Amino acid sequence: MAARYKAVFFDMDGVILDSMTSHVTSWKKALLEAGCHINEELLYLHEGAIEPDVAIGIFNREGCKICHKRFAEIFSRQKEIFISEHLEHISPYPDVETVLSQLKGNDVQIGIVTSTHEDMLDHILPPQIKEQMSFVITGDNVTRRKPCPDPYLAATSFSGFAPQQCLVVENAPAGIKAAKAAKLSCAAIATTLHPQHLQQADFILHTHTELFQIIFDNNFERF
Repeated sequence: MAARYKAVFFDMDGVILDSMTSHVTSWKKALLEAGCHINEELLYLHEGAIEPDVAIGIFNREGCKICHKRFAEIFSRQKEIFISEHLEHISPYPDVETVLSQLKGNDVQIGIVTSTHEDMLDHILPPQIKEQMSFVITGDNVTRRKPCPDPYLAATSFSGFAPQQCLVVENAPAGIKAAKAAKLSCAAIATTLHPQHLQQADFILHTHTELFQIIFDNNFERF
């Protein structure tokens, strides 16, 4: 079966792992402890946008006036809450392992590109998922995280394929922006946000298995 794309780069939270509710809950608690009240939808909309200057700008516009040092403290606290209160409840989406296995079986290279730090990755990513990957790029491997293009530029370079041969799978605007800035096609899956928030992607998915249609069916419609 001829593949339309030779490599697929997956975001992790909200794409591979059903973890975003736990991350958002942890952020809300950490921010509240710091005296910041942030709307839950805003956290979903800006998921993955943890490049410090970007995140601080978002919080400051919402009335949460913090500096780089304070942001680092809140971020550290968010990770503590997530690990202690939510980690045991995190698992891959039901169809993910099948999708990954079938892509590999059809000689499609797969990798994870996440803003998550290495220390969190070791806690959250199941071994059976990690071993399927040709590579994993974390926030520690690049100078700038999403929504900057650096993570996906690194993934493209690592894959050895041309940008037009690579597809990104994301679930939030920051990741889509990073993919498009890296000149890559992007499929957005509506696991955590309504499709209206994913319009900058090239394709919008409602299930993981629809990914096969994008990769192997040239007639797949954008929406």
